[in-house]
Amino acid sequence: MAISNYIIALVPLCFPGWYLIALLDNPLLVVGRWLHVLPESDETSPQVPPVGSQLLAYVAIALLGFKATDKLIPNIKQYTLRRGICGKDLGKRGTANADKPVPEALGIAPGTVFLVCLIFCIVGYATSHPSKLLDLNSALLSICFMLFLGFTDDVLDWPWRYKLFLPSVASLPLLCCYNGSTSIVVPIPLRQFLVQDHELTMVGSLLSLFAEIDLSANGSLLDLGLFYLVYMGLLAVFCTNAINIYAGINGLEAGQSYVIGCAVLLHNLLEIKANSLSQENHVFSAMIMMSFVGVTLALLGHNWYPANVFVGDTFCYFAGMTFAVVGILGHFSKTLLLFFIPQVTNFLWSVPQLFKIVPCPRHRLPKFNASTGLMEPSTFTCKACDFLWLKQLNRLEPNALEIPNMTVLSCGLGLIIRYYIAEFFFDS
Repeated sequence: MAISNYIIALVPLCFPGWYLIALLDNPLLVVGRWLHVLPESDETSPQVPPVGSQLLAYVAIALLGFKATDKLIPNIKQYTLRRGICGKDLGKRGTANADKPVPEALGIAPGTVFLVCLIFCIVGYATSHPSKLLDLNSALLSICFMLFLGFTDDVLDWPWRYKLFLPSVASLPLLCCYNGSTSIVVPIPLRQFLVQDHELTMVGSLLSLFAEIDLSANGSLLDLGLFYLVYMGLLAVFCTNAINIYAGINGLEAGQSYVIGCAVLLHNLLEIKANSLSQENHVFSAMIMMSFVGVTLALLGHNWYPANVFVGDTFCYFAGMTFAVVGILGHFSKTLLLFFIPQVTNFLWSVPQLFKIVPCPRHRLPKFNASTGLMEPSTFTCKACDFLWLKQLNRLEPNALEIPNMTVLSCGLGLIIRYYIAEFFFDS
């Protein structure tokens, strides 16, 4: 990966980096506190280090994770090639590298380094936050399970029914240790349909059969109870498969995960800087995201076009579960979904193909045009009189024989919605 490409890749990291520099303590003072014994506190509870000191330690571990992943990938890919875990790049057809085998399942390298980084982070974090030890262990267990599942899928090619079921099992440790609220805040425009003058409406009475409506809050809170846990389990399933939705293009799986990771980290740092009530949860999330962004950036350097390695389902599942972990245990699952707008949009756009309303190509990735050196939208062939409604939706001529797929939106829109538009729908 050229230096210019690294500079481009660092652009998403500039925004959280700006806030991170403002939050970090002086490194010399922090190292001095690490090397000298501080005066013991009279309190029996462990002394919690300043947030700036904690973030500085996590940055140092993330940098080590980046370097370790960058050095490990060239070694691991030799083993996967030797074992025949490799494939051909469909995005290089018509080029000299079309038949060159590319090592697969290299997501195992950043995944393993990430777990090691997280263990080192836990050593310090759990000491000062003993109440979070259960959350940390459940996070490690869920991520490790999905890393194992992804690697076995790359080797054994699991059927889709297992790919949908097993993430639900992997999310059980998160749900078992979840001790947060199961209530959701009802958007302001919808509250009138649930409660009026502190009395349930017809819709509110029907909804109260499945959830508890807080009349004292005039319908602003809705306790979903067990259904909230089901929602979080489905969130874990979605996140683990969402990264794989945009797969097959060099750098796309690692690239989108890196951008989403930077967006989550920026959200965490904004909340930490604002001293929000959930600051501790966002420090926990930032600890995980820094190591994740570090190892993912290193992987992106090897997966950037023309890719030297394929990340495989190993990385997709590990990355998706990592996002689910911070969203669930960090208590910002709604904000997390805003960062997955492109994946949600692509899923909704793909529903006609998933339910066989329109034909679904075996590989929906864009086709590489060797003459122009550009990727072109994936299409399927149809008769001139077929699927007129879809052609009109895509603004194609009625006799068009190919229909393109669609990808849209970015994490920036999610942050705009979270910090500027949400105030019109929710109380501050």
